Amino acid sequence: MDQTEQMRLPPGIERRTRGLTYTENVIGQSGAAVRMYEDMVLKIQPSAPWTEREAAVLRWLQGKVPAPCVIDWEEREGRTFLLMTRVKGRMACDPFFLDRPEMLTQRLAEAMGMLWDTDISDCPVTRDQETELSEARLRVERGLVDMDNTDPATFGPGGFKDPESLLRWLERNRPDYEPVLSHGDLCLPNILLDETGVSGFIDLGDAGVGDRWRDIALCRRSLRDNLVGVHASGMRPDFSDRLFDVLGIRPDPDKLRWYLLLDELF
Repeated sequence: MDQTEQMRLPPGIERRTRGLTYTENVIGQSGAAVRMYEDMVLKIQPSAPWTEREAAVLRWLQGKVPAPCVIDWEEREGRTFLLMTRVKGRMACDPFFLDRPEMLTQRLAEAMGMLWDTDISDCPVTRDQETELSEARLRVERGLVDMDNTDPATFGPGGFKDPESLLRWLERNRPDYEPVLSHGDLCLPNILLDETGVSGFIDLGDAGVGDRWRDIALCRRSLRDNLVGVHASGMRPDFSDRLFDVLGIRPDPDKLRWYLLLDELF
């Protein structure tokens, strides 16, 4: 019996999912329990401000970029339950795409373009640097930074003493801000593709008006990790820097480093 079998579902969601078979999605590090039905996804996680924010962003995204549609959102017994439609496609980290890195980098650039071309004038969520640093401050103060899930070079000899010292550095060294519709966690498992293009985005809890360089930094790192790094299987060429050529921009090492270090606190 999986961990979600023992919890009571809200009546409305229970009625919609009763008798349907599902699998547990264990890819990713969101900390949520995720049930994958044939045409729906149920995301269950502890109640927190950002869980309701995800539902709000998904509703706003409809008709703008391909993303799940909210079917129901409910809160019960300290948990939130987000039932949404299932976006079709394969994760960008699927071996089919990793074996075709030139096509993959083109698809990733297309995904970023779809986000960045979206009108953000009435977006209900802001994920600017001030917001991110405020949330990082709360995580540091509450001891929520997972030190076992950081780059070995970030803390210790040659790096930062602790999360507090990293946070102070981030606050003193903010880069220029380039607001767009940012996914917030644009790693390969959160981008769905097919043979013809981008079919959708998932795990949009951190989406909102934010800096495009956060998307670039996290996407490039994920691409490298899957091609030649910690998530790689087999020998593939490293096309991660090719991403800048396809995007038509020059790398900015300072911005890339700032956003990768910010991500260490989440």
